[in-house]
Amino acid sequence: MNNEEGMLAISKLVFELTIASSATSDLDALLEHLFTLLENYYDLQLESRGAILLLNPRGCYFQVAQFDMEPAWATSMKWDSPAFTDPVVSEHCHTQDTLLPDMTMARMLLLPLHVEGKGLGYTVLFVPATYSMSETHTDFMSKLARALSGLVNRALTNETLRIRKLELEESRADVIRSLGVASEYRDHATGLHIMRMTNFAQVIAKALGLPEEQRELLYIAAPMHDVGKIGIADAVLLKPGKLTPEEFEIMKTHTHIGATILEGKDTLIAAARDIAGSHHERWDGNGYPQGLKGHKIPLLARICSVADVFDALTSSRPYKKAWTIEAAYDWIMAESGLHFDPAIVKAFDEAMPDILRIRELYRDDIIDPKHVLSLPPLKRRENAWIPWDENLSVAIDIIDEHHRYLFDLLNDLYEVVVGKRGARDVARLIKALDAYAKIHFRAEEQMMTHYGFKGIDRQVKQHHAFEEKIAEFYEELHANPFVAQFDVLSYLRNWLINHIRVEDMQLIELARK
Repeated sequence: MNNEEGMLAISKLVFELTIASSATSDLDALLEHLFTLLENYYDLQLESRGAILLLNPRGCYFQVAQFDMEPAWATSMKWDSPAFTDPVVSEHCHTQDTLLPDMTMARMLLLPLHVEGKGLGYTVLFVPATYSMSETHTDFMSKLARALSGLVNRALTNETLRIRKLELEESRADVIRSLGVASEYRDHATGLHIMRMTNFAQVIAKALGLPEEQRELLYIAAPMHDVGKIGIADAVLLKPGKLTPEEFEIMKTHTHIGATILEGKDTLIAAARDIAGSHHERWDGNGYPQGLKGHKIPLLARICSVADVFDALTSSRPYKKAWTIEAAYDWIMAESGLHFDPAIVKAFDEAMPDILRIRELYRDDIIDPKHVLSLPPLKRRENAWIPWDENLSVAIDIIDEHHRYLFDLLNDLYEVVVGKRGARDVARLIKALDAYAKIHFRAEEQMMTHYGFKGIDRQVKQHHAFEEKIAEFYEELHANPFVAQFDVLSYLRNWLINHIRVEDMQLIELARK
C-alpha cells in the first residue's frame, strides 16, 4: 500500500465505518464493524481481536468494549503495560508488548483517542510479535485513530443526551413524589407507607403482566394517591379516634381534591390523577367519589387500591392496631369481586412472597436484632453475577434481607450493563440503588443507636462516604457514560462485600445480647 492508496483506503474505511456505526452507541458494534472492514487490508497484519479502553476522571483505564476478547466483567486481562499506567494519552500511534492471562506475550498497536485536545483513551489492536509500522501504516493508523476518536465521542455524546433526558423526566417525577410525601407526612409519622404501597403496587402489576412502560408510570404516579389530604383540616385528618359520619364525608373529599390538584394532559399527571381520584372506588360500584364500577375504574387505581388497603390494614395508626398479615390477606381475598378487581386480587396472591419481603425492607419500627423472619422463598436468580452467600449473614435476619436486596439491585445493574441497555437505564438503577442504600443505612444506624453499638461512628462515616461516592459516579455518567458504568460496577461489588465482611459482621454482637 503506497501513500496514495493509503489515503484512498482510509477515506473509504472512515466513510463505511461512519455509515455502519451511525445508528448505534454500542462500542462493541463499532469494533465489530471496524474489524469487518479491516479484513480488506491484508498488509496491515492485524489479528482479529481488539478492545477500547477509556479513562475515568481519576486517570484509570477501563475496558469498555471488545472484539473477540472476554468482556471487562469476565476477563483476567491486567492492562498494566506502561501506556495504561500513564493518565496522559499519547499523541501518536505506537506499539507496546503486554502479558496475556495465559502468560504469553502479545504486541498491541495503540490508537490514541483525542477530542479537542482531551485524551479519551485508546483503541487497542493486536498484531504479530514481529510487527513494526511502516511510514504508510503509521499514517493510515493515525487517520484511523482520528476517525475512531470522532465516532467514540459521538457515542459518548448520544449517551450523555439520554442521561440529560432522564434527568428531566426524573426532575418532574421527583416533584410529584415530593408532593406525595408532603401529603403523607401530614397523616403519618413516616413516609415509608408510600414506599411500601408503591412497591406493593409494582409487584402486583408485574404479576398481572403489565408491560414495563406502564409499571414505570405506576411507580412514579402511585405516591400521589393521597395527595388530596393536603386539603383536609387537621381536626379531621389527625383525629386519633373514629371519625363521625360528617367527618368521614369531609375525609372522602381528599379524592376530589387530589384529582383537582393534578389537572393536566401530561401522561404522568393523568395517571396520577386517575390514582388520586379513583383509588377508593370499589369493583362493585359502592366506592367513592363517583361510584364507578368494574373496568370503568382506571386500572392503575384498581392496583393501588389493593396495595394501599393491605399496607393500611397491616400498619399501626394512633387510632388502630395493625392487623396480622394473615387477617389482612384473608380479608382482601374475601373482597375479590366486591371491593377489589378479581384479577388484581389474584395477582396480589401471586405476588405475596415479594410483598412480604417489601414489608421487611421498608419497616417503620426499629429493627430488632433477634427478630426471626419466616418469609416464603423467592424464585432463585439464575446465573447471578454476585450470588448471595450465606457466609455473609450477620445473624440479624432483617439486615440480611436488606443485604440480599442490595445484591439484587447490583445484579440488576450488571444485567443492564452487559445487556447494553444504555447509560439511561444505568443511571436509573444507580439512583434506585442509592435510594435504597440510604434507607438501609438509616435503619441500620437507628438500630445501632437504640442498642448502643460501639462501632456506630465508624459505620456512619463509611455510609456517608459510600453515598458521596455514588453521587460522584452519577455525575461521572455525564462526562463518560461508558467508563462510569463499568467503574461503578467494580466499586459496588468490592465495597458491598468488603463492608459486610469487615464492618457489618460486628453487628453479630447485637444478636447475641
